[in-house]
Amino acid sequence: MRNTRSLRRPGSRRSQAGMTLIEIIVVIVLIGGILAVVGGQIFSNKDKANHKLATIQVQKLAANIESYQSDVGDYPQTLEDLVNDPGRSGWLGPYAKEADLKDPWNKPLQYQAPGQDGPFDLISLGKDGQAGGSSVDADIKFEQ
Repeated sequence: MRNTRSLRRPGSRRSQAGMTLIEIIVVIVLIGGILAVVGGQIFSNKDKANHKLATIQVQKLAANIESYQSDVGDYPQTLEDLVNDPGRSGWLGPYAKEADLKDPWNKPLQYQAPGQDGPFDLISLGKDGQAGGSSVDADIKFEQ
């Protein structure tokens, strides 16, 4: 049998394993670009999910306000009356947790009784926390 040795010189570039600094930088830039695109989509979807969650949360809290009204005979003066006993006769709460009084963006829900269009207004001001807006910044109001 013949002894098969590599014809390459030991110090030649082809025999060295690994990547050059330029190749590593190119790979890092490509990965960063991919993460930027994917990350943007993830955050966009998270904002949409939070907007839907806020809609559900406002509806649930409105039902809790109605339960309070059924027990006490009047609507709460503040949302905190759902959490802590305001000293009203018939109060059987708590009707909500403190965390339920904030929207998914950790901003307090807006409550007013009596409301402009009904017995109470319950509103999340959306992601931006400002009145009005569109898309995920749009207000979420309980419709009676």
